[in-house]
Amino acid sequence: MKTAWAAVTVTALLTGCTAPEADGTSSTPAVQQAQTPDGSPQTEVVKDAVIRAADKSKSPAAAAARTDTVVVSLTEPGGVFNPYFYQNGYDGNVTSVMFSPLVNIDENGKPIPDLAEKWDVSQDGLIYTYYLRPNLKFSDGSPLTAEDVAFTLTLLHDKAYDGETDLTETHIKGGAAYKEGKTASIEGIQVIDPLTIRITTEKVNARSLLLLGGQPLSKAYYGKNYTPGQLDYIKTLHSKPLSTGPYKYDKYIPGQEVRFTANEHYYGGKPKVEHFIYKTTEGDATQFFQTGETDYSSFTANPDNLDLLKQLGYANINIYTSTAYSYIKFNHSKAPFKDKKVRQAFIYGLDRAKIVQAAYQGYAQLANVPVSPVSWAYTEEGVNPYPYAPEKAKKLLDEAGWKPGADGIREKDGQKLVVRYFTSKGAVSDILIPIAKENYKALGIQLESELMDYNALLARTTKGDHDLASFSTTLLPDPSDGVSSFSTKAGGGFTGTGGYSNPKVDELIEKGTATLDLGSRKAAYAELYKELSEDPPFIFLAYRKILSAHNARIEGFQPNGYTGLSSSLPKLEIK
Repeated sequence: MKTAWAAVTVTALLTGCTAPEADGTSSTPAVQQAQTPDGSPQTEVVKDAVIRAADKSKSPAAAAARTDTVVVSLTEPGGVFNPYFYQNGYDGNVTSVMFSPLVNIDENGKPIPDLAEKWDVSQDGLIYTYYLRPNLKFSDGSPLTAEDVAFTLTLLHDKAYDGETDLTETHIKGGAAYKEGKTASIEGIQVIDPLTIRITTEKVNARSLLLLGGQPLSKAYYGKNYTPGQLDYIKTLHSKPLSTGPYKYDKYIPGQEVRFTANEHYYGGKPKVEHFIYKTTEGDATQFFQTGETDYSSFTANPDNLDLLKQLGYANINIYTSTAYSYIKFNHSKAPFKDKKVRQAFIYGLDRAKIVQAAYQGYAQLANVPVSPVSWAYTEEGVNPYPYAPEKAKKLLDEAGWKPGADGIREKDGQKLVVRYFTSKGAVSDILIPIAKENYKALGIQLESELMDYNALLARTTKGDHDLASFSTTLLPDPSDGVSSFSTKAGGGFTGTGGYSNPKVDELIEKGTATLDLGSRKAAYAELYKELSEDPPFIFLAYRKILSAHNARIEGFQPNGYTGLSSSLPKLEIK
C-alpha cells in the first residue's frame, strides 16, 4: 500500500482532515449521530475540530528551554532511511522529513507542485512531462537535475529491486524490457534538458502522475556503484541518506531518537527551526508531552485524554478523521480461510460495533469498506454491513463443514478451529481480545492471542506465522492505495493478504486506475467494495479520529490525513 511519493506516518500519528468549523477553533468538539450496522444508534461520533491553547504560559520549563529544536514522538523506526526500501511505516516518517517528491498532495489529496514547478499530461493520458524548479540541490549542495529523476525511475525497474514501490503499474515504455535485462536503458524515459524529463507510458493509470513524480535519489550518490541486477550496495547507504527535503539527516540513536538539522539547500528556504527530532516514546507519549520532553504527540482518542490535554493549558489540540482504516487480516494460505463462508462467519461472529464503541468512545466510526469517509471514493451502497449475528455465523461454519467437536471446538478433517491472533500492545487490543475470545468461543472457535511490538508483528506476519493479525494502514491519499494489496499481483506486500485471490477484484482494482475520469473511477470502486464485501480479504474495523496536540509556543503545525506532518515542517516557527 505504499506509493513512490506518499508521506507515510505512524499509526499513532495518523491524521485526517475535513473543513474546520467557522474560524477553525472551538472549545468543545461537536458530535454527530452514527449508527451500528443493524441501524440502531451507537455512541455519537466526534466531529473534527481545532482547540486552541488556553494559556501558553503554562508550557513546561523543559519545552520553553528549547529555542531552536522541535521534538515529535515516534514509535521506534527500523533504520532503513530510504523512501524506496523501507518496510517499516515508522521509517516512512523519518524519510518524509528528508525526501521531497516532484509532485506532492495538499490537505485534500489533490496534486500540487513540489520539486517540479509544473507538469503536462498528454491528451491521451500516456505522456508525462515534469519541469523541475531551477537551482534545485540535494542536502550536500550538489545539483538535482532530470538525470537524477531518470536514474531513480531506472533503479526502481531493476530486476533486483525488492522494495514496496511498484512502478511496473505505470507501464513505462521499455520498462519491462529493462527489468528483464534485455535493454541497457528504458526507452520511455527521456531527459529533455537538465530541468525537463518526459516519460512515455503504454497504459493509462490514474496513479502515474504521483508514482512517476516521486522522491528523486541522487545519481552521483546512490548510483555511484550501480550495476544492473546488483543492489546490495545501496543497503550501506540506508543509514546515511542524501536527501532533498526541508531537513537533512544528522544522527540515529536506536531506542532513543532520530535527529535532523535544517537543510540550507532546501528550495523553499532553510526552515526557521534549526533542529528537528523524532523521539521514540512508545508507551510514554503522554508523560513526555506533559513534562515538555516532546512538543508534538498523538494520544488514544477518548474523552479522558481530550480533557487532560485541555487542562494542560499550553496544548493546541487537533481532532481529525484519518484517511487510514484499521483491520484484522486473514492468512488466506491457512485452510479455514480459503473458504469465504468461514471468513464471513468470522465477521458476523465478531461484535465489531461493541469493540469500536468501547475502544474509541465516539472517536471512531465502524468500517465496512477499505476507504475513509473523507475520500471522494467512499460509499457503502450495496455493501453488506455485517451486523453482529452469531447465529448466522454458526450456520455459515456448519455449511463450510466445521462441526462442533466433543469439547465444543469446531473441527473439520481432523483439524480443530484454533486460530492464532497476533497484535501489538495497546488500549485497543486490551478491549478487542477479550471480546473476540468470548464471541468466537460462543461459535466454537478457540482464539489464541499473542501480543508483540510492531516490528515483531510485521516480521512474523510476513513469514505467515499468524492466522489473524491486526494492523492499521498508513495514510491513503488515493482509494487505490487502500485496495492494492487485494490484487493477486500484489502477492502479499507490506500489508498483504497472504494468498487472497479473486479475478473480479483484480479486474475492478485495475479498472479503478485505468482512467483519469473521477466519475468512472468512483463507479469502479463502488463495484469493487461490493465484491470485497461478498469475498472479504479482511475484517474491517474502524476509521478512527486522531487526537493530537502540540505545544502552542510552536506555530505552523497543520497535520492532515493526506500528508501527516511532513507538509508542516518547512513552516514551523518557535515563538
